Amino acid sequence: MKRVAGSPGTWSGMALRLSQCAFAAASVFSLVSAFGFSNYSAFRYMGFALELQVVWSLCLACKDIFALRNKKDLHTPHDLLFFVVIDWALATLMFSGACASASLTIFFMWDVNLCGAYSRLACRQFALSVTLAFMTWVLQAASSFSGLWLLVSFF
Repeated sequence: MKRVAGSPGTWSGMALRLSQCAFAAASVFSLVSAFGFSNYSAFRYMGFALELQVVWSLCLACKDIFALRNKKDLHTPHDLLFFVVIDWALATLMFSGACASASLTIFFMWDVNLCGAYSRLACRQFALSVTLAFMTWVLQAASSFSGLWLLVSFF
């Protein structure tokens, strides 16, 4: 059996999941601490996707820790199919939420210059949250591709 970097049940997979969880939590914290984020559906959608990402990554990190500690193999086709399907669904949610929020942030900052007109609007926090969400998505995509690569190697 191949050992793919970032696959479930490996040290790199656990590090990838913990970093996903950390970046998603930082993005949620930045978004929630911004004044007025709940007025815009794109930011609420991204916040929902990030919260799902935090829970999923934390659960899989715990599963990786358990597998590493007890020397369990998570590379069965059934387990990998479950991980890959949910990883790809979450990656799609994360990408669409981050893109929608990025477009809204660009619209506020550059197109209509609402950030200059309304000082209470936390545009820098929105931009930070979107940047962290894209970094979370990149990490999510890496774990999705490693799981898919391992799943394809079974067939």
